[in-house]
Amino acid sequence: MEGNGKQFGEKLFSNIAKVIVGKEQTVRLLLTALLADGHVLLEDVPGTGKTKLAKTLAKSVSADFARIQFTPDLLPSDITGLNVYDRQKNEFVLRRGPVFTNILLADEINRATPRTQAGLLECMEERQVTIDGESYTPGNPFFVIATQNPVETTGTFPLPEAQMDRFMMRLSMGLPAREEELAILEKYMEKEPLAELESVLTLEALAQAKEEINRVFVHKCVREYMVDIVEATRNGEEIVLGVSPRGNLALLRCAKAYAWLEGRDFCIPDDIKALAVPVLAHRIVLGYGSGGMDGTVKFIEKIIASTPVPTEEFER
Repeated sequence: MEGNGKQFGEKLFSNIAKVIVGKEQTVRLLLTALLADGHVLLEDVPGTGKTKLAKTLAKSVSADFARIQFTPDLLPSDITGLNVYDRQKNEFVLRRGPVFTNILLADEINRATPRTQAGLLECMEERQVTIDGESYTPGNPFFVIATQNPVETTGTFPLPEAQMDRFMMRLSMGLPAREEELAILEKYMEKEPLAELESVLTLEALAQAKEEINRVFVHKCVREYMVDIVEATRNGEEIVLGVSPRGNLALLRCAKAYAWLEGRDFCIPDDIKALAVPVLAHRIVLGYGSGGMDGTVKFIEKIIASTPVPTEEFER
């Protein structure tokens, strides 16, 4: 098993790099969440390549892709689908919504009403869709990449803490550096790279990768290190809401996937350090005047800096 993850990752990273310039760590974390059976919230200003990244990932692994543009008038049935009466058949026929896919881009999710946001929540958490009392299974795998603009808040409905907790990671692509932006202009001068992109892996290979990740070893001292970090998010005067056990389990699953992509069959504390901010920061709520999301990131970084790091042998 050891080394398989590195080859798997390099094959995907090099293919995605044909379309996406730079952002290696963002791509690595996105793939980590996919392999860990989670979902991702991409928070960025428009035009940074969020949609293109989602389409590139879907095309690279031969996955079905769907996109929903969230608006205030969007209904839950617009997401899940609904039963429509067919006169010829004299019966109701299910018209499937966009959730019946493998990779779903939920664009500007905070523009929809809480009721519609909740319609997606069941699909994300339970991996099922309920329509008129009947339960259906969306795609397998089912991976949601939701986006929201952190700057423009007019006409938006902020995601409640309970729904934020359903996202395995919160990521930001950020604006490119000068060299990266020049490389983007050169890459798109004469062609559209996404149109020519071919898949390099199958969904079967993705399923096999997940089986291997389940066998990645996490030493007791690394698990204790994770608990120390999570417990620290629940203590302090500025804390309103700390990381839940769901957040710690998400960190465990991500650590195993991240280690596997690094070519190891065991986790080390550096995996936890790399994942702590994207996995934990959006799950905590600080008191008024603590700086919003930037404040939670600094809070997690402070905990990482002050938590003793284990030094034992981490292999099985």
